[in-house]
Amino acid sequence: MRDISSPEEGATLPTAPDPTAYFVRIGDHRFAPTAHTGGAWSSDEQHFSPLGGLIVHEIERSRAEGPSMLAGRICFDILGRIALDEFEIHVETIRPGRTIELVQATVTIHGRAAVVARTWYLTSLDTGSVAGGSGTPLPAPDTLSPWSMTSVWPGGFIASLDVRTVGEPAPGRTTAWVSTAIDLVDGEPTGPAASFVALVDTANGIAVRQKPTEWMFPNVDLSIHLFRQPAGAWTGLDTSVSFGATGQGLTSTVLHDVHGPVGRAEQILTVRPQP
Repeated sequence: MRDISSPEEGATLPTAPDPTAYFVRIGDHRFAPTAHTGGAWSSDEQHFSPLGGLIVHEIERSRAEGPSMLAGRICFDILGRIALDEFEIHVETIRPGRTIELVQATVTIHGRAAVVARTWYLTSLDTGSVAGGSGTPLPAPDTLSPWSMTSVWPGGFIASLDVRTVGEPAPGRTTAWVSTAIDLVDGEPTGPAASFVALVDTANGIAVRQKPTEWMFPNVDLSIHLFRQPAGAWTGLDTSVSFGATGQGLTSTVLHDVHGPVGRAEQILTVRPQP
């Protein structure tokens, strides 16, 4: 979930068509968001969640000819409001290597860096003989009833989701499956990691401690650690939210796919009353 401020002077909404996708590629590294990316805190900004998936998609495209490695950690720093406008993603390798690699991606809107992401890639080895400690799988999503997040949040992105909760959502504690029928990029296949990550930032909205009409608690980052690569169409979020007494909060999530846990996500929050 993201913060809000006034639209930048001269900013315009995208003129791209509105297909069944979150983004339209309009250049080699340039994109236009569609209405499906509409934010939950403000209608004139993008929700970060699908943009996070797009960043992973672009990093994977840039590494298509590189060494075969797997993402172990993906960290996003959100530097300000993400305008509902065209943007570019620049990818560069910070630390090349044969077994470990660090890649950085920067999202630029109106010449300003809006998001900086870094991903550690690690070599793939057969460690099945020592695998363990992952935890218990969640109930299958097809055994659960849908829950409408639009009862809590507005925005095109929230409206695009299929959410299934394990039990009733509670303040500061909810477990849910999230999926979507919307493609990430119009006309482009998307890998399982990008599709999975595109739904993770939803965690900050499923277990709200206070009504978002009364309190703001946007996250300024998203850090994902994976011990196994996710697969399938569902992202599982076993989420707890804590608010401190001095304006900070933390959303902590055990991440699941349909086979079980795959890692964890953390989001630091800035907590303040609605103006």
